[in-house]
Amino acid sequence: MQANISLGLVELSSIARGIETLDAMCKAAGVKPEVHQAISKGKYIIVISGPLGEVESSLAKGAEIGGKCVIANHIIRNVHAGALAALNKKVKPASIEAVGIVETKEALPALFAADAAAKAAFVHVAEVNTGKGIGGKGYFTVVGEPGAVRTAVTAGVNAIGEDAVVSRIVIPNAHEHLGAAI
Repeated sequence: MQANISLGLVELSSIARGIETLDAMCKAAGVKPEVHQAISKGKYIIVISGPLGEVESSLAKGAEIGGKCVIANHIIRNVHAGALAALNKKVKPASIEAVGIVETKEALPALFAADAAAKAAFVHVAEVNTGKGIGGKGYFTVVGEPGAVRTAVTAGVNAIGEDAVVSRIVIPNAHEHLGAAI
C-alpha cells in the first residue's frame, strides 16, 4: 500500500552543513521535514515529504548546498505506507513466521531499500533504523511468509546495490522469542 507522498533523503558528513542544507531545502519548496537529526560519526540525516515535484526541487537544492558533504541522496516516489510507519520505530507484527534483515553501510539507504522491499512482496515492515545509536549504519526488518521475505530482502538489496550492504539475513522459521528482539 502506497502513501501517495514522496520522500527525499539526504545524508551528509557534516552536522553544520546538514542544518544549513535542511534550511535551504525547506525554503526551496513546500516540503515537510519528517526526520532531521545528527547521528553517529558526525553525520546529519534529512528526510522530507511532499508532492513529487516539491520533493525533487527541494532535494536538488539540498544536493547543491550540501555539496561534497552529501554521502547519499534518494527520492522515493509514492513511499510504501509500511516503510513510512516503521521509520525509526518498531511496529510489532501480529505473528512471526520468517524474518528478513538488511544492514546498510550508511543510514538512509536502509529506508530506500525498505520501501523497495515492501513494494516487492507482501511483508510487514517491522522497523527501519536510520543510523541513530548504531554507528551511522542503517537497517530494516521485515516479517512474513518465507518466500515473501526472501523476495523482499532481495528487492531491497537490489534497490541500493550490494556495495551498500553490510549484511542480509533471512530466518525462514523464526523462533517465537525473536519477536521481542524485533
